[in-house]
Amino acid sequence: MQETVRVALDAMGGDNAPGEVVKGAVEAVNAKENIKVFLVGKEEAVKGELSKYTYPLDRIEVVNASEVITTEEAPVMAIRRKKDSSIVVGQKLVKNGEADAFISAGSTGAILVGGQLVVGRIHGVERPPLATLIPTVNGVALLVDSGANVDARASHLVQFAKMGSIYMEHVIGIKKPRVAIVNVGVEEEKGNALVKETFPLLKECEDINFTGSIEAREIPHGGADVIVAEGFTGNVILKLYEGLGSALISKIKGGMMSTFRSKMGALLVKPALKETLKTFDATEYGGAPMLGLNGLVVKTHGNASSKEVKNTIFQCVTFKEQKINEKIKALFAEKPEK
Repeated sequence: MQETVRVALDAMGGDNAPGEVVKGAVEAVNAKENIKVFLVGKEEAVKGELSKYTYPLDRIEVVNASEVITTEEAPVMAIRRKKDSSIVVGQKLVKNGEADAFISAGSTGAILVGGQLVVGRIHGVERPPLATLIPTVNGVALLVDSGANVDARASHLVQFAKMGSIYMEHVIGIKKPRVAIVNVGVEEEKGNALVKETFPLLKECEDINFTGSIEAREIPHGGADVIVAEGFTGNVILKLYEGLGSALISKIKGGMMSTFRSKMGALLVKPALKETLKTFDATEYGGAPMLGLNGLVVKTHGNASSKEVKNTIFQCVTFKEQKINEKIKALFAEKPEK
């Protein structure tokens, strides 16, 4: 019998809360029997949404939280002052061992701060990064850090590479994932001070498959499986990726509907095109986990749909089943960072 994975879900976080969040939770528990969801938020509003659906009553539980942290609030102050917010209450469920994971589409800053202050870091982890799966011609690559640490040291990037490798091998199933550091050229002597300091350290790591530098244009072509960068560069890459992807899809759809001839052609290619474009749909891959915490914390897009919420819950199931946190703890226990 499969072990039940317990997920605390911020019902008040994001542009589409609580409606799409609750819908995603219902879709997840109806699809898989080994999931229990704690919907954390204003009880009356959450129960009102739940009343619209049919689902196993024993596998969705509402946990009341009277406060909501908004994106306009200073993250550190919000986490400290709003103890009964859906983010703090949900992360405390993880800290106390009552839930295996916490998911939110709410304030990124508050989620990141709460992850460190409430859930806490694994011993030996200096800076937990956000790890985002991005589509490539070969499948997906992991961009780490995608925005948690806009300033970082070389030792942080080395840890990002190690934790990212564990994630890609055991969650995505890529043996000896190729690790590359984002750079302005492939030559070893190129780069800013941080890249030049980090490169030889990654080269010396025996527990990762380091392949050198990668230019941004090679990322969509599948030039590496784990893309290492500090959070500023990583977030710029991610946002450009998302914006360009949506723009291209819009242009393709517009062009195919521009004339009678193109419309006829669109009917012929629609099934294949739909399947291809699906691989560039961010909702297919779930959210971005914070690697290196004592429990799993995952950030989803602010405009997350029920589909993305559902897939993020499934992502948490895989994370738990593959014992990713245990593997990260073992890595730093065996080889503590200096």
